Amino acid sequence: MKGVIGEIFGTCILIILGDGVVANVGLAPRLAAVGYDWNTIVIGWALAVLVAVYVSGGVSGAHLNPAVTIAMAVKRGFPWKDVVPYIVAQVVGAFLGALVVFLVYNQGLVASGMPNVWCTGPGSTFAATFWGGGDKGAGVAYSDWNALIAEIVGTAVLLWGILASGDAKNMGLKDNLGVFVVSLTVLAVGISLGGPSGYAINPARDFGPRLFGAIVGTKGLFEGIYWILCPIIGPIIGGVLGAFTYDWFVTSQLGK
Repeated sequence: MKGVIGEIFGTCILIILGDGVVANVGLAPRLAAVGYDWNTIVIGWALAVLVAVYVSGGVSGAHLNPAVTIAMAVKRGFPWKDVVPYIVAQVVGAFLGALVVFLVYNQGLVASGMPNVWCTGPGSTFAATFWGGGDKGAGVAYSDWNALIAEIVGTAVLLWGILASGDAKNMGLKDNLGVFVVSLTVLAVGISLGGPSGYAINPARDFGPRLFGAIVGTKGLFEGIYWILCPIIGPIIGGVLGAFTYDWFVTSQLGK
């Protein structure tokens, strides 16, 4: 129960700050349409991870991500009996975080027709600013399969950062400094690999807010195969792949 509570609270914080920065930049109350800035969003998400992990890490280990939980069960001895409770807690926390963002930005979201500030989608750019400006251009229309590859690779990179941050035989980070490595890894993934899919790299981060968004009236969130293929299946594959490759190329070389 301690772990479940920590995962609910930590994932809730993650979404409050992560979806919060998307809403803030998208709705841009200070800057109108020019407020959209991908760099602001990826920095905001990295800081969201930093705060969420610091707050909940001592209670649950701060997985905050089903891909991390499954990878830790596959390669790091996390009890399989705790996998489902952790994942359920992460989805619940993400749903509640989206609720908080809805309350904070309620008037802007309602006035803008309840745009998608909740979850990812192909292209990672707003085809048009729902929030009061002109057409921004859709950028490249990445396919679901291209987005799936991006999610697998991005989540594998995330696991490399997570495993390295806690690896005493690698660079030997001490105490709670590892959280900075994890948050900077999220920043790196967003800047370098986030374009095709929006870098969910976390099934709960995407599904919980997606479910909430559908309930409050955001359209199209469950159309097609994207919602399950890319932000759910992709990160799970990538997480396990990241754990295996870290052990193949790093752990084995460190003499463990």
